[in-house]
Amino acid sequence: MSTAPKTAMVLAAGLGTRMRPLTDDRPKALVEVGGRALIDHVLDRLADAGVEKAVVNVHWFADRLEAHLAARGRGPEIVISDERAELLETGGGLKNAATLLGDAPVFVANIDSVWIDRADALAELSRLWDPERMDAALLLARREGSIGFEGDGDVFLAGDGRLTFRGDAASAPFAYMGVHMCRPDYVAEGPEGPFSLSGLWRKSAAAGRLYGCVLDGDWMHVGDPQARDEAEARLAQGG
Repeated sequence: MSTAPKTAMVLAAGLGTRMRPLTDDRPKALVEVGGRALIDHVLDRLADAGVEKAVVNVHWFADRLEAHLAARGRGPEIVISDERAELLETGGGLKNAATLLGDAPVFVANIDSVWIDRADALAELSRLWDPERMDAALLLARREGSIGFEGDGDVFLAGDGRLTFRGDAASAPFAYMGVHMCRPDYVAEGPEGPFSLSGLWRKSAAAGRLYGCVLDGDWMHVGDPQARDEAEARLAQGG
């Protein structure tokens, strides 16, 4: 049985261009939803799940983000992965932080996902994780009812948790909601410089080694000002 990760990678280096004008003077990670910065929503979830150390990559308004993190006042311990010189995307960011993450499986989290959890999504993801069978395990949300997600869905989910990408299908029922588990060395064979995790996931799915589980709750993808306002309204309603 898998144990929950004690370390996480938080991807906070993006430019947040779709979030303008809210990101004209701050990184997307510091845009507030319901009175808390996006990154605090994520870090508090990780802390509640038992994460003791979070590696956070920084680029846009990096000094301001570092100052906010230093003043947080609760766990997890923050370690900075500096991408001021070059924005490395999801895969490149994870690879760049490899020496900070250690060897054990980690949570990897975007900062633009907020959710209301009726169960315990991160614990369920940890229970699903099996390195013998899988390269990565993704937390998913149902496409219908999600706030701020306009796409056609990403994946189909088999009964055993195995994922297949939508391919030529018009739509798929589930969307990746910004949190997954993997070993830090999953990206070791990736190129130098910027690259996305999505290509690695597609290879793993084709090999039958990409798995996932579905959030029992409400997912809010906070990608632009309208989605921010909708997420605030949903949080104000409570669970």
